[in-house]
Parts: sequence; C-alpha cells; structure tokens
Amino acid sequence: MFGHSSPSRFAHAWRALRHRNFRLFVEGQSISLIGTWMTRVATSWLVYRLTGSALLLGAVGFSSQIPTFLLAPFAGVLVDRMDRHKLLIATQVLASVQSLVLAALTISHRITIAEVIALSVFQGLINAFDMPVRQSFLVQMVESRSDLGNAIALNSSMVNVARLIGPALAGIVIGAVGEGYCFLLDGFSYFAVIATLLLMRLTVVPPTKPAMSMFHQLHEGWTYVVHFSPIRTILTLFAIMSLMGMPYLILMPIFATEVLRGGPHTLGWLLGSSGLGALASAVALALKKSVRGLTSAIQRAAFFAGAGLICFGFSRNLWISLLFMAVTGFGLMQGLAASNTVIQTLVPEDKRGRVMSFYTVAFVGMAPFGSLLAGELAHRFGAPHTVIFTGACCLAGAAWFTTQLKPIRNVMRPIYEQMGILQTAGSAAANDSAGR
Repeated sequence: MFGHSSPSRFAHAWRALRHRNFRLFVEGQSISLIGTWMTRVATSWLVYRLTGSALLLGAVGFSSQIPTFLLAPFAGVLVDRMDRHKLLIATQVLASVQSLVLAALTISHRITIAEVIALSVFQGLINAFDMPVRQSFLVQMVESRSDLGNAIALNSSMVNVARLIGPALAGIVIGAVGEGYCFLLDGFSYFAVIATLLLMRLTVVPPTKPAMSMFHQLHEGWTYVVHFSPIRTILTLFAIMSLMGMPYLILMPIFATEVLRGGPHTLGWLLGSSGLGALASAVALALKKSVRGLTSAIQRAAFFAGAGLICFGFSRNLWISLLFMAVTGFGLMQGLAASNTVIQTLVPEDKRGRVMSFYTVAFVGMAPFGSLLAGELAHRFGAPHTVIFTGACCLAGAAWFTTQLKPIRNVMRPIYEQMGILQTAGSAAANDSAGR
C-alpha cells in the first residue's frame, strides 16, 4: 500500500515536465548551466591568479553586471514587443561566442585583465536581454499557469544541480589544464540550448505594434511596480539581498586560499556546498502544490542567508565553512525562486517582460555595486569581516520585510481568491458549514 501511494505523493513535484517545450528547455539548459558555472569559477580564479587583488575581483564582477543594471529595463520593453523565442536563441549564440573568444585568449596565454573586463562587459550586455526574456519565456513553454510555480522551482533545481557539478568540475579542469578549457567547454555547451530551442513547437503570437513609445511603456512598467505594494516590497528586499548577500561569491577565491589555506579544489567545494544548499531549497519549493505561503518563505530565506553569511565569516575550519555555505545557498535560492514565483503569479501578461526586467535589475543589477563594495571592504578590512557585515545587512532586510508581511498579504488575498488559489470568504464559510 505504501509503495503504491508513494510515487503519486511526489508526482506533482515534476508536473511542469509534462509540457514538451519546457522538457526540451530543461534538457538543453542542464548541460549549458554546468558550463556557465565552470566559467564563473574559472574567471574568478583567473583574475585572482593574474592580479592577486580583491579589488580587481570586485571590479570584474562590477563590469559583468553593470550593463544589466543600465539596460535591463529597456530590454524588458523589447521583450514585451518582440518574439521571445528568437530573442532567446540570439542571446545563446552570442554567449557562446563570448566564451569561445575568452577560451582562445586564455589557452594561447595572451589574456590580460583588461581583456577579461572587456569580455565581462560583453557578457553583461547579453545578460541584460537574456534574463528578462528567459523569465518571460517560461509562460510560453508552460501553457498552464498552475504549473508555472513548479516550472520555476524545477528551473532553480536545474541551476543548482549545475552549481554542484560545475564548480567541482572546474576545480579539476583548472588544476589539470588551466582555466581556458573551462571557457572552451562552456562555449560548446551553449550548442545544447540552441538545439533544444530550435526543436520547440510553439504557438506563434505575432508581436503587436505598440501604441506607446518605448519610454512610455518603460514608465508604465515602472509605475506599476512602484504602486503595487507586493511586488515593490519583494523587489526591495531582493535588491538588498543582491546588493549585500550575493557578492560573497566574488570573495570565494580569497577564502579558499588565504582563510582556509586551500586551492582550486577548495574553491570548488565551497561553491558546490553553496549549490547543495540551494538545490535543497529548490527541491523543497518544487514539492509545494501551490504558491500559498511563499511570502513567509521569502522572509525565512532572508534570515537564513544573513545568518549563514555571518557564521561563515567567523569560521576558519573547512567543514564548518562548508556547512554555512550550504545554509547561505539555501537562503539565497529560496528567496530567488519564491520571489520569482510570487511575482510571475501576480503580474499581468502585458507587463510581464517589463516587470521581469525590474526583477532582473534587483537580482543582477544591484550585484555590481555589491561586488565593488565587497571588493573594497575586503581590501580594507579583510574578506571575513566583509561577509559578516553583509550578512548583518541581510538580517536587517529580513526584519524590515517581516513588518511588511501583513499589508502585502491583504493586497494579494483578493487576487489569489480571483485566481482560485485561495477560497473566498463566502466559499470558506460554506465549506465550514458543510463540515459541521
């Protein structure tokens, strides 16, 4: 009896995979994301090997992310105007070219820090368009809105499986043949995504000619975000987490070498442990049947991330550091995926691209300033004191968000009732009477 009921108990955790296009996307992305994480690790290791500077680690992080901060809102307008499928194929082709150029320069030993920064800026330009279109395209791949939250959770799980494999594989490849071959594998991995995108069968909706100018549409999207308190509050917390929480990643080479006295393998273990915590978070969200309770998940996530960073900053033992990296990864991914799900559920379709571009600004766009800040603080006060400070800022953000929970839930309730996510007061009373 138990054996019969067990599979159905968790069948809902994979329900988004019944959509063919989303299943294809997962197959391609699962390969490409491993390459992406290999490149992230290899880039930070290359920069630190070339310069030995925490400040330049921050500068490279800034250069790869500042284009997203500047351009993502305009990209969001274009996403609402253009064919998302074709735009996503274009970003994957350009990302592949960027990785292959970086590989060629590194393998031939001609790479300089100036070229790393220039190519990081180019990747940032690609990401400014790639992230809003990727988030918005989920709705086209998953036709049923009820499966959207599950698709976001599965996508997060896929990212974090890659986050486990990619850094560990990068540590092996860097130790054996150098950073350039990580970039080479990443460049080829994009071919898998391009192939699966081309295999998709989509219902083509011709883009309608907009009645408003780009700046008018941009203003309309901004006004919606500013005046709709649930999205405004979630994005504000998310911006704090991105500014203060996410930049711990650029300091990992310093922790691996100077604090924990290791090498590239240690760096791979630290990032892999963070990925393991993030994967656990994504799986927990995939098991949820509804978006109900996700605002509380966002609140808890901020507390976990802040506490994890503070404890990690105090640790000088590898195993303790790995434990708190997992806690930090759990918190940051829980906040990322839960925020994405709530926003995607609430936002109207005609504003989706623009709202998700502001989500991208909060997620990636604030990170360049966080990278510069973390690099400068680590240069002056050391990496451990830096993550303790940034973790405390995340805890402060979590405390502020807690004070906003009741007001935003009052705004969200009638929307969820209209969608059938929550019962209306009348329905609940009727059911209660029937129960008696």
